[in-house]
Amino acid sequence: MAKSKNLPAAVVSVATYSALEHYARAFADGHLNLLMLCGGPGLGKSQCFRRALGSKVCWIDGNASAFGIYLQAHEHRNQPMVLDDVDGLYRDRQGIRLLKALCQTDKVKTVSWQTAMATRLGIPRQFATTSKVAIIANQWTALNADVAALEDRGHCLHFAPSAGEVHRQAAGWFWDQEVFDFVAAHLPVTNQHSLRTYVLAWELKTAGLDWRQAVLSRCLTGVALEVAKLKSNPSFPSEEERVRAFVAAGLGCRATYFNYAKKLQAHAGTAALKLLHTSPPAEVQANADYLDILRRRFGPLGYG
Repeated sequence: MAKSKNLPAAVVSVATYSALEHYARAFADGHLNLLMLCGGPGLGKSQCFRRALGSKVCWIDGNASAFGIYLQAHEHRNQPMVLDDVDGLYRDRQGIRLLKALCQTDKVKTVSWQTAMATRLGIPRQFATTSKVAIIANQWTALNADVAALEDRGHCLHFAPSAGEVHRQAAGWFWDQEVFDFVAAHLPVTNQHSLRTYVLAWELKTAGLDWRQAVLSRCLTGVALEVAKLKSNPSFPSEEERVRAFVAAGLGCRATYFNYAKKLQAHAGTAALKLLHTSPPAEVQANADYLDILRRRFGPLGYG
């Protein structure tokens, strides 16, 4: 995965789930005062930290307001805090002010909210806390000098596992060997992989829909995608017919087609990983939230 232009200059690249788990454990053990983690969606960043932290954590995700975070920080003072995918907070002046207070380098931090609202709710306008803070995002956005100041106070990580690393992680919890092997055959030309691809493909497969085309569209782009679609289309009687269709569509010459086809074939011929599970969790029902159930059963799955 390419390094984002928005990342801080001092960012540390993390390429494996094992390394990410070490950082998550270090944060859970109280060694890191401020940790900022960004990486593509569907890589299991959040679940890695959830597993390391357990239940004694203030976890805030989604569309949280600055005042809402203040209330949670007070209720869970002295516990670790995780701000997960709260991008809107960085654009709010009160949110930035609150983050700077929570992310002070002092062991004991003073956090305040000097409005009547706190008083009306019976919450002090100021309190002290020793909470450590982790910020998890799909993309780190340095909008202004105030946000940039946070970068200097903590450890900035960029989680960028290879498609193969994501695939090996999925092998620990996924159960459909056919789907798994089909994804494996296209890893060499996969731009940005996601753990969610496996479950979504399985959903389509159980519904009798074209799950292969869905996998290709999620894993590949551009010419690689078009070649893979042609390779997986049984309506072509021969490889020569696929080449003709490729050239006729204006996608490139014969050499271009065979170049991409060779990459796909090279990985398809390698030894496949054997999955440990052969069936989905028993709790999975027709209208269930598959990803939520899988996270509870297998741990890191690909939340964000």
